[in-house]
Amino acid sequence: MSTFEESVYKLIVETSTNLPADVRRTIAAAREAEDSATRAGLSLSTIAQNIEMAECNVSPICQDTGMPTFVVHTPVGANQIVMKKEIRQAVARATKDGKLRTNSVDSLTGANTGDNLGPGTPVIHFEQWERDDVDVRLILKGGGCENKNIQYSLPCELEGLGKAGRDLDGIRKCILHAVYQAQGQGCSAGFIGVGIGGDRTTGYELAKQQLFRHIEDVNPIEDLAKLEDYILETANQLGIGTMGFGGNVTLLGCKIGVMNRLPASFFVSVAYNCWAYRRQGVLLDGSTHEIKEWIYETGSNVKMNEDAKPAAAAAAVPAGERREVVLTAPLTEEQVRSLKVGDVVILNGEMHTGRDALHKYLMDHDSPIDLNGGVIYHCGPVMLKDDEGWHVKAAGPTTSAREEPYQGDIMKKFGIRAVIGKGGMGPKTLAALKEHGGVYLNAVGGAAQYYAECIKKVNGVDFMEFGIPEAMWHLQVEGFAAIVTMDSHGNSLHADVDRDSKEKLARFKEPVFA
Repeated sequence: MSTFEESVYKLIVETSTNLPADVRRTIAAAREAEDSATRAGLSLSTIAQNIEMAECNVSPICQDTGMPTFVVHTPVGANQIVMKKEIRQAVARATKDGKLRTNSVDSLTGANTGDNLGPGTPVIHFEQWERDDVDVRLILKGGGCENKNIQYSLPCELEGLGKAGRDLDGIRKCILHAVYQAQGQGCSAGFIGVGIGGDRTTGYELAKQQLFRHIEDVNPIEDLAKLEDYILETANQLGIGTMGFGGNVTLLGCKIGVMNRLPASFFVSVAYNCWAYRRQGVLLDGSTHEIKEWIYETGSNVKMNEDAKPAAAAAAVPAGERREVVLTAPLTEEQVRSLKVGDVVILNGEMHTGRDALHKYLMDHDSPIDLNGGVIYHCGPVMLKDDEGWHVKAAGPTTSAREEPYQGDIMKKFGIRAVIGKGGMGPKTLAALKEHGGVYLNAVGGAAQYYAECIKKVNGVDFMEFGIPEAMWHLQVEGFAAIVTMDSHGNSLHADVDRDSKEKLARFKEPVFA
């Protein structure tokens, strides 16, 4: 292995497992701003614990390690062909070692390559510069927050905000709407990068480039610096909160860039990033390719001061607002119908992972196991196998909304009583929960180490042909905590927060920037 490949491998491991110091400081400040005796406070406490666990275990912070995207600045004359080959080799090695999830899937067949290599993956951008060193930066942006990216073409009409024109105030409205539409599905509280101008492609590229900026930096363009501050302050008045549970902290950072555009086009592109803001970089010696320095201060320098474990935070919530209920799967209809939105469920027993491929399959086929009274977990884990069998390295929830076309029908078909995921589901699933007697449990998005520790044994697996993330894993769990956000009585916390935040969004309809 070359020194360059080894340095890139170290970069991948650090990016996946250890949040940089500026991100940690921001999340710590968010905890201070949020009441610990709330659902949002409980979630932030879990997030803080998960960050420390990932660093200690040298395991992925979140199981969705996204589309590895590299930006490489090289001296004139550097062999970029060799560098690209060695970056790909480092990605494959990191995948084999469980630092990256197998995320590269054939768009036509759905087949997983198993090593994160394939047409278009990983993403590698090369640029030359007039320096002797090599600068390599990496961002791991998961699919859940990638799905909440959004692009606007001005002028346009925005729900709750009215007309957005081709001016700074129109841009302001687009960015606020982008935060609103993400709700908790992007694992809020989040960070956003914004690109003003360009074409549809370069606008999104500019937006993602903003995510490489330091959180504490100040925009050199005065108007954009003011807009960044305004967005950060105002977005946190929408009441969406961590995981979309409601609360004081919805946005953790906003960075905005601008480029020229065509007269006929005016795009505002927003790249949404979850709280698990995994980006890091290394400056390499141009001759030896040894690491000279880390671009972002390493997270090891900032501890999260985890003084309140998630269970303790949950216990602090007033009894009138929540109950803590311990259940063992399989569940009965009576147990499920006794649950209400706001209850904290501590689950023991067996659960089964299921994502897009499995839900599509079960619509037209039988299940390989009896799911009556069962629990489905929307999760694509990071798994490693040794002589003793399979081991779970990371296992947080994936976004549940993708399963909305299937979920209610599958629950009724197989007698499933509980679904665990993140971000909530829609009216079809809510109606099925009420009719059938089911419950939706919201786990903390990104808390892959926290939940992996709750999994005591892998009982088996089906559909490995779907690939590791999409396979149906049968997991024995103890003390798996999640919050009831949709119950069998027709109540949905997600619908309530969406409605409330839409009303608050409308308060910012009037112009702010002349």
